[in-house]
Amino acid sequence: IYRGDTVEGAPAPLVDLDEIRSGGPPPVGIPSIDVPAFLAVGDVDFRVENEPVLALDIDGDVRAYPVQILMWHEIVNDTVGGVPVAVTYCPLSNSAVAYDRRVGDRVMEFGTSGLLWNSALVMYDRQTETLWSHFTAQGIVGELTGAELETLPVATVPWGVWRDANPGGLVLSRDTGFERDYGRNPYLGYDDVDGTPFLFEGDIDGRYTAMTRIVGVEAEGDAIAVPLEQLRQDDVVDAEVGGTEIVVLWQAGTASALDADDVAGGADVGATGVFVPMVDGRRLDLGPADDGFVDAQTASTWNILGEATAGALAGTQLDAVAHVDTFWFAWSAFLPDTRVVD
Repeated sequence: IYRGDTVEGAPAPLVDLDEIRSGGPPPVGIPSIDVPAFLAVGDVDFRVENEPVLALDIDGDVRAYPVQILMWHEIVNDTVGGVPVAVTYCPLSNSAVAYDRRVGDRVMEFGTSGLLWNSALVMYDRQTETLWSHFTAQGIVGELTGAELETLPVATVPWGVWRDANPGGLVLSRDTGFERDYGRNPYLGYDDVDGTPFLFEGDIDGRYTAMTRIVGVEAEGDAIAVPLEQLRQDDVVDAEVGGTEIVVLWQAGTASALDADDVAGGADVGATGVFVPMVDGRRLDLGPADDGFVDAQTASTWNILGEATAGALAGTQLDAVAHVDTFWFAWSAFLPDTRVVD
């Protein structure tokens, strides 16, 4: 896949090749899931309430991808709502990103390359063996260098909340075709706020420690970061990015997958959601409530998934905004001009 040189006739790489490092495993040493199997919500017996899942909803096709499985595979090639997607999770940068797998008239299939850039997953597509950055969604070395995948909103939320909101949804099964110790965290203690990122050689933006958790949003060339500690204090942060007003929500009740030996046993880092707070042309002002959030305009209550659960707007869904829950070192390395919202 990658031998330290460029492919003849390919565009110039977007990355200094010296910045691409081997993460240890060989190509496909961490196997992607290419034929995912799913369970109905009622058939899931391997989850606990606070365990993190990646929530994806495309045109009402609602699916949950348990982090305890993604921890060992990092990429799921799937089709959701008729859209070919890749759902990805990089433990080293603690980031979940979903993409539309279509590039022009081709549908790509992605695998793990065994390589890292800024201590973040580098994928490759099996059609052209172009290397792709998990974090930027761009082809960075190879035939499709410069191509960019469309990112799709995906959120890391607790199993119990997702299950109750989506009784008809589908859940990725442990029946992956591989034998892995699902439920165990092989990155014990990795998210220590004073820790050091693995194989990261860039400069650390000194505004925060490398492993400070942030919520990152990028749009129209504009990027913001909201520190998790700020969200813990306020529960709701209003911001603007790329000319669009957004609201960033936080709610307690989700375990860190990277803390304890057991994925469900980690410290409570909560869950986040980012939405455009507009309904029928009206701007809603959201604030914290006992079991979620409430808007000042109609007193409707909302959950972390951006759905109104009671009140005049019950059943209404806010438009989700693609965001990344990640570590400061990664976000600031890829987006050094980011603004901090606090």
